[in-house]
Amino acid sequence: MSLYVVGDVSAVTQLDDIVYAICAKSPIIMMFTADTLSPLGERIRVEGMRDPWDIVACHNDRQLYVTDWGPGDLGHSGGCIWRVSVDNKSYVKWLTTTVNVRTLSLTSHHLLVTSSPRNLHQYSTNDRQQLRHILLPEYMGFVYHSVESLRQTFIVAHLGTSRNEQQNAVSELFTFCCVFKYHQAEN
Repeated sequence: MSLYVVGDVSAVTQLDDIVYAICAKSPIIMMFTADTLSPLGERIRVEGMRDPWDIVACHNDRQLYVTDWGPGDLGHSGGCIWRVSVDNKSYVKWLTTTVNVRTLSLTSHHLLVTSSPRNLHQYSTNDRQQLRHILLPEYMGFVYHSVESLRQTFIVAHLGTSRNEQQNAVSELFTFCCVFKYHQAEN
């Protein structure tokens, strides 16, 4: 089974029986059936979205969260996060950031934002309030992605360990940023 899309697909997510895909430099969220990946006739156009990079779906409130690397408000560097309703296709610029957001992950009430070079930002999906900002250890030269565990720790995929700056690893961190354990990836 293959999915053919014109453009550079940067991320996909699934909610119920629909797969949502975004392409770099496009304000369109494409929709496909989850079982056959057949394109659906409808799309969601987010006016003002310039360069989407990542997308996640919240099963609780049926919202999509999409990062946008486009210029933020008043021309500042950074971007924003859009919140898009899958039910009525409405959208809002949910959060403007001063950092370039790399990836998103979601729990039932928290949106975890990974930004360059080594930052995690945790937000409440209820009221957009930042709950935590975590600066990761310096030896983590580059952070690829992060998720919040059920134990309220953070699992982080990164480049660089305390022993080898070129080693890829996955680490589990407590909320006060103490490395609990990490696993080195085989190169």
